[in-house]
Amino acid sequence: MRRWSVSVLFALLALGANAVSAQDKHKIKVGVSVGNAEQTFEVVKKVAARDGLEIQIVTFSDYLQPNEALNAGDLDANAFQHQPFLDSQIKARGYKLTPVGLTITAPLGIYSKKYKSVDQLPQGASIGIQNDPSNGNRALLLLQKYGLIKLKPGVGENGVNATPLDVIENPKKLKLIELDAAQLPRSLDDLAAASINNDYAVKAGLSLQRDTIAVEDAKGRYANLIVTRTEDKDKPWAKKLVKAYQSAEVRNFIETEFKGSLVPAF
Repeated sequence: MRRWSVSVLFALLALGANAVSAQDKHKIKVGVSVGNAEQTFEVVKKVAARDGLEIQIVTFSDYLQPNEALNAGDLDANAFQHQPFLDSQIKARGYKLTPVGLTITAPLGIYSKKYKSVDQLPQGASIGIQNDPSNGNRALLLLQKYGLIKLKPGVGENGVNATPLDVIENPKKLKLIELDAAQLPRSLDDLAAASINNDYAVKAGLSLQRDTIAVEDAKGRYANLIVTRTEDKDKPWAKKLVKAYQSAEVRNFIETEFKGSLVPAF
């Protein structure tokens, strides 16, 4: 029978304790977008604390850094994106990231400071859309829904992202201007209208109810997600994070605070 020294036994016990600690973290970093997500996570943070999970909220002002930071290990989770965007990022960058829970749906809107309806848009109007594949696709589908354009059959749905090159009918000869999502609110004064993501719209003082001429359906494939590294998806802290977000307290906050501009997806 093999005999272990006291020092070796203590070392082994310490390793075992560290392994358990790594499996069940008590403090995590979660990346979110500035604005609504940040507000909501302040409530999530309070709920999670009652379950022994301390959340440090890290805010981002764009859509590329949160996945990069998560994949690199600088975050434990993020909560800012929908499945089509995550899929496009994984395909483009090879990230090993996995969704672990649903959060909210933030309906996309076409905003305008000059017109009150899509019918008022003039011939040749300039329309800003996002230049990333998933949100650009989303914008084109919304324009199609309102009869402003028609896309080639088979694009825009089922994982095949549409681009302006896929527009086959454009009765008003709209000029589709592709810009970074964060730039669209700042460019709205120079455009007839622009597709703007909810968090950027709110930060710019725009209202989904007041300032849009076209709005996405409230529930659909663009529900936002809590995402972790694939290796962490079944960790106890990940389950606690999802449980805290999907609590009645957080649901009530979303419905009361945002009054339909954000919709719980859980």
